[in-house]
Amino acid sequence: MKRKILWSVFLGLIFLTGCAKEGEKEIVKSLENKIEKVKSYHLKGELEIISNEEKYLYDVDVSYEKEEKYRVSLKNRTNNHEQIILKNEEGVYILTPSLNKSFKFQSEWPYNNSQSYLLKNILTDIQNDKNREYKETKDGYVFTVEAEYANNKDLIKQNIYVNKKKQITKVEVLDKNNIVKMTMNIKKIDLKSNYDKDYFTLKDNMKVSVEEKEKTVAKSITDIVYPLYMPENTKLTSQDKVKKDGGERVILHFTGDKEFMLIEETVNVSMNHEIIPVSGELELVTDVVGNVSDKEVSWISGNMEYYLTSSSLSKTELLEVANSISVLPVSK
Repeated sequence: MKRKILWSVFLGLIFLTGCAKEGEKEIVKSLENKIEKVKSYHLKGELEIISNEEKYLYDVDVSYEKEEKYRVSLKNRTNNHEQIILKNEEGVYILTPSLNKSFKFQSEWPYNNSQSYLLKNILTDIQNDKNREYKETKDGYVFTVEAEYANNKDLIKQNIYVNKKKQITKVEVLDKNNIVKMTMNIKKIDLKSNYDKDYFTLKDNMKVSVEEKEKTVAKSITDIVYPLYMPENTKLTSQDKVKKDGGERVILHFTGDKEFMLIEETVNVSMNHEIIPVSGELELVTDVVGNVSDKEVSWISGNMEYYLTSSSLSKTELLEVANSISVLPVSK
């Protein structure tokens, strides 16, 4: 009798294990059928980023159309500053409509990194991790897979949440200490969106209201910000404020074992749409999307432009310094 009971339990465990494994394959297959075959989609959500113990919140609006057209709007909830990442046949751009400027990249974005708000990237990360973890919950399913952030090696894995309807609802990106550093909550997905023929053009996306064009910007620098992170045996040795057309510029020199220069200057609103070619990659820097290359990081936050450059810091170190220049937190 005992043998029969043990044998039944053993068979039951095999059956349950098989079902769980088959369930995982079924979920992945369902995601593949939805995402790989989709011709267009529209996604809305909320992105939370933790950087140097500060929390930043963004409203995220993503539009996609087959032939690799993307429009991603990131709006900072604190100051309503909006940036648009646009990808079309002509290239990849960061648009700042309030300044009438766009920055053009020669970039492989969005497929050179994990992206917590793009469906194809999320699916690819699930498919590529052969050692992924999978579990069922009362609300659906959770995949834990590797994350690939080339410029931030601390971000190593992500939890991807899927509901019972086989829809991705949330992505958490974790660091090497298993702390959640980014959370993307997906509020709405429409997999049958239709867009006008000009929807992904640069011209249409740079259209702004008269109020935005006449936005008042700072003409002087009242508060100089400094990095909270400083490489060992490096310190500030000079600080100069100079006038520039329509504003001011501050130049900070840091010398020692890891020398670098930080420039902070007031922004200018262009009278005509200005396209600025850049050679780096798109990367989230502090509270905005910036430009990152081997020796330089540049970004616009609020009424200020920032340029951080060094011949002795690695790209990772540059970003560590840049991300420690916290100027617009939501909360502590």
